[in-house]
Order: sequence, then C-alpha cells, then structure tokens
Amino acid sequence: MQKKSLLIIGYVWVEPNSSAAGKRMLQLINQFLERDYKITFASYAIKSEKAIDLNMLGISEVSIELNNTSFDVFIKNLQPEMVLFDRFMVEEQFGWRVAENCPKAIRILDTEDLHCLRKTREICLKSKVDFSIDELLKQDITKREIVAILRCDLSLIISTFEIELLKNTFKIKDSLLLYVPFLFDEIDETHQHKWKNFEERDHFIFIGNFYHKPNVDAVLTLKNKVWKEVRKQLPKAEMHIYGAYVNQQIQQLHNKNEGFIIKGFAEDAHKVVGNAKVVLAPINFGAGIKGKLTEAMLCGTPSVTTSIGVEGMSNNLPWNGFVVDNYSEFVSKSVQLYSDKNIWEQSQKNGVEIINSIYSKEKNGDLFFNKIEEIQYHLENHRTNNFMGSLLRHQTLQATKYMSKWIEAKNK
Repeated sequence: MQKKSLLIIGYVWVEPNSSAAGKRMLQLINQFLERDYKITFASYAIKSEKAIDLNMLGISEVSIELNNTSFDVFIKNLQPEMVLFDRFMVEEQFGWRVAENCPKAIRILDTEDLHCLRKTREICLKSKVDFSIDELLKQDITKREIVAILRCDLSLIISTFEIELLKNTFKIKDSLLLYVPFLFDEIDETHQHKWKNFEERDHFIFIGNFYHKPNVDAVLTLKNKVWKEVRKQLPKAEMHIYGAYVNQQIQQLHNKNEGFIIKGFAEDAHKVVGNAKVVLAPINFGAGIKGKLTEAMLCGTPSVTTSIGVEGMSNNLPWNGFVVDNYSEFVSKSVQLYSDKNIWEQSQKNGVEIINSIYSKEKNGDLFFNKIEEIQYHLENHRTNNFMGSLLRHQTLQATKYMSKWIEAKNK
C-alpha cells in the first residue's frame, strides 16, 4: 500500500532546542510519522547548526527558492496529497503555486501563533496605547494573515483565545479552523517522581529564543522592573537567563554581583528548568502558547507570569503559580512562590492538571487526523462552501502571485 504524502514548507529549518515554534513543528511531524506518512520538508531559509537532521527521521530535506518557477517543477513532480505551510508568510509565497500545480492537495496552515495579534500588541506597547480590536483591525499584517487563513482548507490554531478571536471578530467558519495546542505525553506519577523536590532546587530562570522580540522585552523587564526588588528579599537567589541567539542587548545585562546571570543557549532545556525553583516570565506582549511556560509545567517548575503569558493556555484551570500584571505584585508573588513550600507544591500539581487536561498528544492528534480525513473525503464540497477563500484566489485579487512573478522576471 502506497504511503500518504505530505510536503511541509518551512519558514525556517526545524530547531526544537531553540524555540517553541521548533518544538511545535517537530510535534506535528511526529504525528504524521506515527501514521506512516511519507514526508518532505522544504525551506528557503539558511540552515543553522542548531537545526536537526530530518533525514535521520526518514524525512527528505529539500532547499527551495523564493520567486522561482523551479518550485513549480518540484511540486509537480512530488504531487503530495497534503501541503503544510509553516506560518502565513509561507502561504503568501507558495500557496498560489501549490494551488496551480497541485490543485487536489489539501492546503493546511500552521499559524504557530497569530502574528497579527503579537505585532499589534507590540505596536501598542511602543506607542503607549491600550491594545484594542480596533487597533488589530487597522494593521496590514492582520489583513494579510486573515486572507492566508481563508485561502487554506484548514488552519491550525494553537490557543483558545485566538480561535475565539478568529470566529467572533473575523467571522471565520468553524470548518476552516482547528484547535491544535502543543502535544505532550501525560505527566504520570513515575514522571513526577523523577522531579527534584522543593529543597533540591535553587534560583529563578527565564528561557527563550532571543530572535523573538517578546522574549527580549521580558528579560529587559526582569532586569529593570523586577529583579532588584526580588534580590533585596532573597539575597542568595540568582536569576538565570537562558536562550538561543543571545544578542548584545541581552548579554550586556549580565551582572554576577547582582545575581543576574546570562547563561546563553541551553543544550538541555529540560534539565536547566528542572533544576530551577521558579520560572519568571513578565511577558508584556505576544500571542499563542508560551513554550517556556509549558516547559515549566513539564519539569514541575512553578511560574510567575502575566495575563498575556497565560492567555489561551489554561482553560480557566488554576495556574502553575501566579498570574500578575503589576510589577510590585509580580515581585511579591515571585518571592512568595520561591519561599513557601506549600504554595510551590500546589502550583506544581496545578501544572500537571493543565498539561494532562489540555495538551494530550493522543486526544488532540486523533482530532487533527479525523478532521483531515473529513476534508479529504469532501474536498470539493469543502472548498465550494469556503466562498471567501475561492474569491480571494480569484485572479483579480492575486497580488502576491503577480508580485512574485514580477520579482522573478526582474531577477532574470
């Protein structure tokens, strides 16, 4: 029996040890591998040394070019049954080429998070105005991302907040959206027994990819608004900052005398988070699910974060620590969680409940593939019912296609 085939077009190569987005992509890949798909992963990005070798998983790796008909030849020969776009920018570049050269392939968009939501919040923060739906609707990136979602047969949405936003504000049909959060094995008692206990742990930790602007902002907030006051009350505690792609702005915050220590890339994130007592994540803007906070729960490490940090993550279950938006309260809750064993242990249990209730790999994986099969069996009808999507693929509205063709002609 011939294997089902999947083409993934990556915005970047897969780096699960560098970012939550890399972990997310590997989780999706593993779901397809478990169901015996033949997978090709293609990207136009430069491959870094932190990227994993997908060939070791039996996946074909292919370098592709932007704005080049060589992709048309490539996909015509490949003829995948399914194409997964890694973020909306990739759909803009390649979605029309897939539709023209491989029209029967299901087109799936993995949003990672809603970029328009994260970007609008960043703009509002810099402009010192409150975030609002009106501000979101004004942004060009919002229009671009919503159009990409409408053009696809299915979009994977990682956060409950974001899926409600898409349905209620943008009136996108249920049939085009699927809630697929991070996918984890259940945390059982055997796993929990391996965790270090309260007395065996030391220090605070933050971990994140510093190509990601919300992480840079969060560490600057820790340094300028939080840490000095925490250190006054806990003079022996240290703040350890881990993450890939540390830039000069972050590196210069290193101060051993203040206990604010820039550690850099963590070869084993699970280990360093599992050694720490508390994760601090004062996230001022962002979107999606925060990998550092699910990582904390998987390691039995309670956290203090903000309402944006927990947005769409816990389905109103008690948090794995504290959620506060006021900096002085952030300090007091950080000290309390670090010092009070009973609160710390209860917070740890809350994290177990969140992971096991919401992020089940088995349950969410089955829902995902049931949805794919449903679309496959009724593809023509599915697309007919997505009138806005077919409208946006009409030739008079294909600006991305003709811009690409113009760039290609110019390059020649």
